[in-house]
Amino acid sequence: MHVSVRDNNVDQALRALKKKMQREGIFREMKLRRSYEKPSERKAREKAEAVRRFRKLLRKRKLREGF
Repeated sequence: MHVSVRDNNVDQALRALKKKMQREGIFREMKLRRSYEKPSERKAREKAEAVRRFRKLLRKRKLREGF
C-alpha cells in the first residue's frame, strides 16, 4: 500500500492511509487476529455474517421494488 505525502502534510497522508486501510478491511483483520479463534467459532461467525448480508440484500430489494 502506498500513500504519498504532499507539501509535508503528514496528517493528510495519514488520513488517506487510514481510509485505504479501512476500505481494504485491514483494521477488521487485525482485530480478528488479535486473539486465537477456534474453528467452530470462526464457522459460526462467518455463518452469522452471511445471514446478515443476505437479510440486508433482501431489505434493499424490498425497498427497490416498493414493498
